[in-house]
Amino acid sequence: MAPLSVICLVLAGASQVASFSRFAPSLAPRLNANKPIDAFVDSLRLQKEQVQVVHDYLVKDSNLDAYLEHRSYDSTQLAATACGTLEILLGKDSVDTSPVNETVVQETWLSPNCASFPDAKADVSLIIKTVQFFGTQFVVRSGGHSPNPGFSSLAGPGLLIDLQRLNRISLSRDGKTVALEPGARWGAVYSTLDPYNVSVIGARIPHVGVGGTFLGGGYFHFSGQYGTAADNLKNVNIVLANGSIIDANAKESTDLFWALKGGGPNYGIVVEYVAYTTPVKDMWYQAGIYASAQVPAILDAFAKWQNTGAADLKSTVALIIGLQTTTLGFFYSEPASKPKAFELFYDIPSLAVAIPPTNGTVNSLTQVLGSTFSNVPQRHDYRAASSKVDAQLYNDVYDFWRQEASAVHNTTGANMTFTLQPVPANLAQEGSRKGGNPMGVPTEAHQWWTTIVDWTHAKDDEIVRAVPIATEKKWKELSEKRGLDVKYRFLNDASRDQNPLATYGTENLQRLKQIAIKYDPGKVFQNLQNDGFLIYQQSIH
Repeated sequence: MAPLSVICLVLAGASQVASFSRFAPSLAPRLNANKPIDAFVDSLRLQKEQVQVVHDYLVKDSNLDAYLEHRSYDSTQLAATACGTLEILLGKDSVDTSPVNETVVQETWLSPNCASFPDAKADVSLIIKTVQFFGTQFVVRSGGHSPNPGFSSLAGPGLLIDLQRLNRISLSRDGKTVALEPGARWGAVYSTLDPYNVSVIGARIPHVGVGGTFLGGGYFHFSGQYGTAADNLKNVNIVLANGSIIDANAKESTDLFWALKGGGPNYGIVVEYVAYTTPVKDMWYQAGIYASAQVPAILDAFAKWQNTGAADLKSTVALIIGLQTTTLGFFYSEPASKPKAFELFYDIPSLAVAIPPTNGTVNSLTQVLGSTFSNVPQRHDYRAASSKVDAQLYNDVYDFWRQEASAVHNTTGANMTFTLQPVPANLAQEGSRKGGNPMGVPTEAHQWWTTIVDWTHAKDDEIVRAVPIATEKKWKELSEKRGLDVKYRFLNDASRDQNPLATYGTENLQRLKQIAIKYDPGKVFQNLQNDGFLIYQQSIH
C-alpha cells in the first residue's frame, strides 16, 4: 500500500513531496481559525500551496474535526494521521512509518507509529505543533544511551522524535565556546575540537549523545575542577510546547536556563547548546587491572585520596569493580609523569596494565575508553546512590553487593559493576559560581555510586534488577545509621523506578514545577511525552 503522504498528494494534484519547513517564509492567507484543522494549518505558517496540500489531507477524514471537538478518536489512527501529516511537512526522507527501533539496549526495542528525523530547528517546531494538535504521545531521542524503557523509545501509538540529524558542531572564532546540536555524539565533539587545542566538559564515553548529558547534569573526568557539563553552558536554544524557538541564558529566560542545567526533559526540545570550552586538551592518564583480593585496599586508598589527594583538582580516579577483576584509572588534567596526587595507589599491586602511562588528549582517552564498551545488544540497566566519604561504608556495601551479584551471575550469567565516582566539594562550588543549577549537589566531598548491569534473557529481568535495587537500599540503610547519608541521586545514572528530581530538594523541585508550567502551561511535555523523569511525576518522600 502506498504511504499516506503519497496518496494524499495524488488526491491533491501535487507532483512531489515537498519539505515545507525549508520554504521561504511568505505566508498564506489565514484560514477559518474557528475550525480546529484550519487553525492548526494556519499556525504552521506555510505558503499558500503548502496550506492547501496539508488542509486537503486532513479534511479527507470527516471524523477528525469531531474528534478535535470531543476528544473521542482511536489513538492508533490519530497517531497515523499525525505521522502522515509530518511526512507531508518534512518530506518522506524525514519520516519513517515502519521504524526498526533497535539499539544496544534490548529493553528499548519498542515500535512507535513512526519516527521523525528533523534536519533543522524549524522542523522540530513543526513536529511539536503537530503532536500537540493531534494529542499524540511522543518521545525524544538524542543518543539513545539511556537503558530505561520508554525514556528514548515508545511502544504503540505515538511518535519518536529522533534528533540524530541535528548533529552540528561549531567552534566560535575565538575558541571560547562551541555550539553543539543535541544529536551529536561526544566522540565527534572531542575529535572536532582536538586540533584547536581546546575541549569541553561533556560525557566520558564517545557514543553518548549530547542532549541527554546536559539535561541530566553531565559528569566528566574533570567535573571536580570545572563543574558538571550543564554548569559550563552559555546558552540553550529550545523549542517550546507552542512551537516557538527561544534562547535561555544568563540574560534571557534566566529561570528556564537554570532549570535546563540538570532538570531533565520537562520544558521543551533543546535544539542547540552553546558551551564554554576548557583549555584541557593535553592530559595524563593510565589504568590498571587488579585482582578482587585487592578491592579492600583499593577502597581504603580511594577514601583517603578523596580526603587528601583530591585536593589537587586536576586529579580524578575512575574505579570500576567487577566480579572477576577491578579497573582503576588515574586522570590528570595536564601533561605529567606519575602525579603525586595518586601516590596512595601506586603500591597496590596490579595484575596487568590496561592503559600505560600516557600524555595524550581528551580525545585520545575517549577513544580508548569507547573501545572497552561492547556494541553487542543486551539487556541493560544502571542505578544511582550517594554517600559521604567513608572507607568502612564502601567496603561493607561492596561486600553486600558482591554476595548478591555473584549469586545472580551464577544463575543468569548477568555481569554487574560496582562503581564509585568521586565528587569533591568544588563541583558544587563551580555550579554556584557559574550561575547555579537545580541539582542541589551537596557542598562537601562525597561519592556517586552506580552500577552497569548486562544480561541476556527477559525472563531474568526481575531477579537481575533486584541486585542494584537491594544495593541502593543497603547504601541508604548503612549510611543513615552512620550519619553518612546523601539523598542526592545523579539523574544521568538513575534507573527507571528512581525519583532523582525529588532529591534536588523541596525548594528546587517546587521551582522546577513552576518553571515547567510557565513555559508549558498546557503540560504538553508532562502529558504527551512518554517518560523520562517528568517533573510532575516526582515527589519528595
